[in-house]
Amino acid sequence: MKLKQLALSALIGLPLIASAQQKGDNLVDNGGFESNAGKPKKLGQIDLATGWKSPTGARADYFLSDSKVPDVGAPDNAFGKENAKEGENYAGIYAFSYGNKLPRTYIMTKLKTPLKKDVTYCISFYVSLSEASKYSCNQIGANISKKEFGTDQKVHLIDQTQIQHPDNKVFNATYNWEKICASYKAEGGEKFLTIGNFTSDQDTKYETNKKPKDSKIAQIVAAYFYIDDVVVTMLDANEDCKCYDDDKDKNELSPTVYMKQVADNDKMSTKDRIEKQEVYFGFGKTYLTPQAKAALDIVAKVLTENPNMTITVIGHNNEEEDKLAEKKDFYADMDTKRNQVIKEYLQSKGIAAGRLKSESKGSEVPSPEIKEGDDDDLKLAKGRRVVFKVN
Repeated sequence: MKLKQLALSALIGLPLIASAQQKGDNLVDNGGFESNAGKPKKLGQIDLATGWKSPTGARADYFLSDSKVPDVGAPDNAFGKENAKEGENYAGIYAFSYGNKLPRTYIMTKLKTPLKKDVTYCISFYVSLSEASKYSCNQIGANISKKEFGTDQKVHLIDQTQIQHPDNKVFNATYNWEKICASYKAEGGEKFLTIGNFTSDQDTKYETNKKPKDSKIAQIVAAYFYIDDVVVTMLDANEDCKCYDDDKDKNELSPTVYMKQVADNDKMSTKDRIEKQEVYFGFGKTYLTPQAKAALDIVAKVLTENPNMTITVIGHNNEEEDKLAEKKDFYADMDTKRNQVIKEYLQSKGIAAGRLKSESKGSEVPSPEIKEGDDDDLKLAKGRRVVFKVN
């Protein structure tokens, strides 16, 4: 019988195992919002993120690191600033609005395969309160369903919240990703994952937030959250969902970006004006901070003043990024990716590509900026860099 089935499968061209669920596989396609069908040009375009959409008439938002539209950029956008938890991009939703002045929004995706009856799954995602939020709230979670939500009305979805923080806490931390995670025993056939607030206003606890002193973002009468790194994995029998491990990789979550600003000084040699400039990055990141762009503007200025000069862009990553790259392809070749971002920026300033060579050094060369007494996080931050050499 098995031989006949194998022969039949081969004959009609079907895979022997179709969409099989395996332990450790993420059943959410594009859980980090990295893949897209196009770049958002305005708020409310979550549907451009591959596999995601809004289930109500109030559309959720999609933020892209390489967006040319400030409102939907990352890390800076209409609601403040936040570095992505995973990769470069993320989504955003309204979870609560005082007096229901702004409609709630939700994000929904279809799982790669339906959940299996009586099998337990570990489901998690991360939230970060935007600095524009005048309020924060609890009740943020995920709904798992066999049928998808769908309405053109701008309404609350009042339904079960199967995945929620165990304390159902008020998430009030800006500039910081907080994890929501729980195990879920499937009824069987569930296909859709929806994230948002599924509880009535009267049962939602909220707090008023103070606007950060240095923030120039206008506040909104709502609790607006960024969403990233959505994961659904199957567990073995009797296996626990390790949601909040104390031994989690802190370096992966580190938001630290080392800053070293060197002013341009006409008394310096032309060579030093370039080689003293350095660009630093966040863990697993390639985006350019304002300090990085300031340093690159100096490099571009000197190169413009010296049209025959060529330089080598030398990229580095740290050993923790190397370790993580063994598990997640996204973190591979961060040194090369950083080089490319630098070269693209300099080219945008009018520097010809032929004047920009590059070398990728990985983590093999320790940063000379590392000092005795630096903690581990700072040492790693100093290693994530691009430096320059005049040829």
